[in-house]
Amino acid sequence: MTRPINIAVLGATGSIGRQTLDVIDRNPARFKLFGLTGGVGSSDRKAEHDIHGRAGEGDFDARVEAMVTDPRCDLVVVAIPGARALGPTMSALRAGKEVALATKEVLVMAGALVMKAAGERGIRPIDSEHSAIWQCLWGEELKNVRRLVITSSGGPFWAHPELDLDQVTVEQALNHPRWSMGRKVTVDSATLMNKGLELIEAHHLYGIPLDRISVCIHPQSVVHSLVEFVDGSFKAQLGRPDMRLPIAVALAYPDRLPDAVPPTSIHELSGLEFQELDEDRFPSVRLARDAAATGGGHPAVLNAANEEAVYAFLAGDLPFGAIIPTVERALEAFPGCGGSLPEILEADRWARAEVKAKFGSVRRA
Repeated sequence: MTRPINIAVLGATGSIGRQTLDVIDRNPARFKLFGLTGGVGSSDRKAEHDIHGRAGEGDFDARVEAMVTDPRCDLVVVAIPGARALGPTMSALRAGKEVALATKEVLVMAGALVMKAAGERGIRPIDSEHSAIWQCLWGEELKNVRRLVITSSGGPFWAHPELDLDQVTVEQALNHPRWSMGRKVTVDSATLMNKGLELIEAHHLYGIPLDRISVCIHPQSVVHSLVEFVDGSFKAQLGRPDMRLPIAVALAYPDRLPDAVPPTSIHELSGLEFQELDEDRFPSVRLARDAAATGGGHPAVLNAANEEAVYAFLAGDLPFGAIIPTVERALEAFPGCGGSLPEILEADRWARAEVKAKFGSVRRA
């Protein structure tokens, strides 16, 4: 019998991390928890590595690097929120590990570098939208793809055009109608910046030009994304809005895990709606596409400025409606740079300093 796959989970106490542990727990013959970060104690989980703390604190980074490059580790699940996931992702890829990626920012910041490090192995996406596209592309040739369509629930404000976004409270922004996620990601869903980041991510994952990737509003969140082919046909991946499914697909590839989530009744698929994205009210997707087209350090600035603006909103220092304009101003002020890793990291640092200079020291949420 083949031994279980040794899995390291980065960000085990977050929403994706907890659901990943659930998938591992329910499939002990297939998976073994090799290591984790995020404060889950050894009394709760048996793992070779149990690493507490945050990036940059003490020997945390060195211990994470040792874990993800350990010869016994087979697969690394990256679910650390934000830019600090880039370092361990690159370390794991350079060590030849399979990487299942939930953190959008890694590919947004340094997609070309990350995909080069991944080589022919590629990246196993955990985002439901990118997992859907990945599944639709199995067995297909990219030359036959006309475009990718990323679906969005629209977040809590899409269906309320009368709402003044400057008056939105933190509680309202965190009340996502479909998904249970971390605070930062949930705010990104409310501004639809998550779709901008996902567009850049899809561009790098699948090598599809930016102008052939679009976003549509699908409030039911049953169709997780679609692929249109040159012959006029579509493929879509449908299912319950349950993140354990894309996690299971990423961990078990190329197999599928029986009963990863409860099956969807065919009767639940009626009444599906699709609407165009209103880019005037939610300009984040346009902003992201432009930043990616400009290249160099601009995507890193987009990501970093957005992170800091979201943290400022969660801390009560910035109105909700000012999050995206703050990102746009940072992009306009950025002097530009190349696409090497040091330059990307410097662009990230510059953007954070630029936003923090306006809002002071922003506490993490």
